[in-house]
Amino acid sequence: MLLILECIGICFILFLPCVVVIANGVHNGAFLFEQDVQERVVEMGLITEEKLKRNLKLFKFPTLIVMVSFVIWSVYVVNGARGFWEPFWQIYILAMAEGLFDRFFIDTYWVGHTKAWTIPGTEDLKPYIPRRTVIKKWLLVIVGNPIIAAALAGIMFIFVR
Repeated sequence: MLLILECIGICFILFLPCVVVIANGVHNGAFLFEQDVQERVVEMGLITEEKLKRNLKLFKFPTLIVMVSFVIWSVYVVNGARGFWEPFWQIYILAMAEGLFDRFFIDTYWVGHTKAWTIPGTEDLKPYIPRRTVIKKWLLVIVGNPIIAAALAGIMFIFVR
């Protein structure tokens, strides 16, 4: 039950920055889109390249730090996992929850089927997440998450016994 709540927590940690970044205009989150959308938004004068880069740094690094910290805190402090395998599976489950939430809810539903992420003047560039990007993102979830879980569990195995 606790791991389920932690999965909900990790999804919320991903969801919240997405809400914040588009709160004052979805163009502020254009760094999350493909290059053609980013170029169009800059051409239209909605945002500058510098602000896109700044927003990317303000979004990705803090979100990643909070997510990794939450995972470590959940697995090692709250759940008391030790060794390699027990933390590995818990980290893997949290990573998969986040990855599946991102693929199904954020990418497929929120970006793909609502108007929340539509940037006026870029509708002709839809779908915002083209097939090749979808495939790359799914590969990251399927192949990358076990690798990330193993790496984090391995690093923590050295420090937490």
